[in-house]
Amino acid sequence: MEDLPLQKVAISGPTLTSMIQRFSSSLGDVDGILFGHVTHMPSTLSDDSPQARSDSDPSQLVANVTSFLCPSSPLSFYDSFGRVDSSSLHRFLPSQTHHQFIGWFSARRKTPIRPSMREFSVSRSLSTNSQFSFPIKNSENPIKLAPCIFLLFATPLQDQLIHTHEYRAYQFRVSTQSFDPKSIDIVNIGPAFRGHYGSFSPNSPFPMLNCELSCLSAMNEDKHEENLSENKQVSKDQRELDMCAEDFPVSNLGQLMGSEASNYTAGLEYLYEKMLAKIDSLARQVEKSNAKVLEQVSI
Repeated sequence: MEDLPLQKVAISGPTLTSMIQRFSSSLGDVDGILFGHVTHMPSTLSDDSPQARSDSDPSQLVANVTSFLCPSSPLSFYDSFGRVDSSSLHRFLPSQTHHQFIGWFSARRKTPIRPSMREFSVSRSLSTNSQFSFPIKNSENPIKLAPCIFLLFATPLQDQLIHTHEYRAYQFRVSTQSFDPKSIDIVNIGPAFRGHYGSFSPNSPFPMLNCELSCLSAMNEDKHEENLSENKQVSKDQRELDMCAEDFPVSNLGQLMGSEASNYTAGLEYLYEKMLAKIDSLARQVEKSNAKVLEQVSI
């Protein structure tokens, strides 16, 4: 059982939301078990040779949290001193056959967002228990890790108008007997995470651009006429857009970007005021016409 450092902890948005909702709807503090897998992500550097990369490369190990289990009461698989009860913990594991037990979480109200001594004892007891070890996914070497992931949830010490939750991820390192803070990557593309966009190839390549000079020859005369008709249609559409904007053509919108954008904001504000005046005038006309219709109906 190895003690390899992880790069980060990844969790899907719905899973994280469900954990926060479970914490918010509970009457007190809660804790539970985390399920998922640790994946060896291949290096994205093109100049790395396969011999230079190793499955034990610490920068390539990512812990993925896919689901969780929250019992009805805290201290469900450990005692008040933080000693894990293996028999109680095994009662929760058989139902999760497709997921690996990678760690646990704790959620408490109005407390500092840092691990306590009891949580330290629970994480140390889990990390030193070899019967809960699991293999690394996509790894050629038979390396096994302990359930060392720990997620901590807490609410602010003082009441706030906006209800917020704070959360942090840790990896308990047996070698240093300490919690190693890890960044949390919230992914919203499903439980497989699709390789975290590690490799990408476009399915729709860019079309070939015609860079040839056009000439009025007998062979492309028809093509030139088609281009003229298309240009006329584009010019017509442009005129319609310009009529909607009146004194502010659509082509001037390009001047609103760059260092000289401040010089053209006054014109855009003037256009906006004219639009509001037109809308107000139109609304009054509709109001008067409705009043006339009601008068005719009453007569």
